[in-house]
Amino acid sequence: MEHATARAAPLSTPLSLAHPLSRRGTRLVRATVCTGSGVDIREEKIVDELPVGLLYADDLFAVMLATPTDLEDFATGFSLSEGIVGSADELAVTAIDELADGVRIRMQLPVERLAALLRRKRNLMGGSGCGRCGTDSFAETLRPLDPVRSTARIAPDAIGRAMTALPSGQSLNRETGAVHAAGFAGPDGELVAVREDVGRHNALDKLIGALARARIDPSGGFVVVSSRCSFEMVHKTAAAGIPLIAAISAPTSLCVSFAETVGVGVVAFVRDGRLTVYAVPSRVAMPV
Repeated sequence: MEHATARAAPLSTPLSLAHPLSRRGTRLVRATVCTGSGVDIREEKIVDELPVGLLYADDLFAVMLATPTDLEDFATGFSLSEGIVGSADELAVTAIDELADGVRIRMQLPVERLAALLRRKRNLMGGSGCGRCGTDSFAETLRPLDPVRSTARIAPDAIGRAMTALPSGQSLNRETGAVHAAGFAGPDGELVAVREDVGRHNALDKLIGALARARIDPSGGFVVVSSRCSFEMVHKTAAAGIPLIAAISAPTSLCVSFAETVGVGVVAFVRDGRLTVYAVPSRVAMPV
């Protein structure tokens, strides 16, 4: 597979992909805690949030505010869910650079993929709560996708089991209380992988990338997320070929209408032994 040749970039020295940056996600800050009994000054652990630049052939495509963990998963999942590549094999992460004010991920694409990207090119600044910020047209925002081909149907008990287990995979959130999670479960509800980020869509991209890099077939399982379910969450789920997404909070109108067009089941308010199916109820194996 021929990858486009990168132009030399006079920027910082690349880090090894095994650099501690890819494992960190928190830092200590001095904080003042006020209670009824007085004031306590101490160190508190908070989650990292940094600009993460995504470069293809040394050309900046997007800057996302994200937690700088699982960065290869993030780059892979973003590239897949944005339709930049069709498989993880088409992407090569060549360097992860730590800059003074953020992180840069450098990638290479096959020549034909890079040419298509340049035709479509957008530069965006994405907030940690934003999944489609900076898109320069309605057509790009609502980019159509093929329907998900999976025939999987997931039992309500399996959905509840996966959502109940999700906090056990949220180590960053236990430390900081500021992080979303996305988990992938098999049809029995057993979690296979969990990824975390300050942005819910970033967490989902990291999860999609992790599945792709591990060559896990996503068509037989489902996603659980510790957030609301908005359009971009369904869009990314469908792009990955995952047949159902379950959220702990509410869906949006565009999420539900788009899910119907691509065949992704949307389940929300999964908590306290209950759930509500909002789109494609055939994806849920209701008890008789």
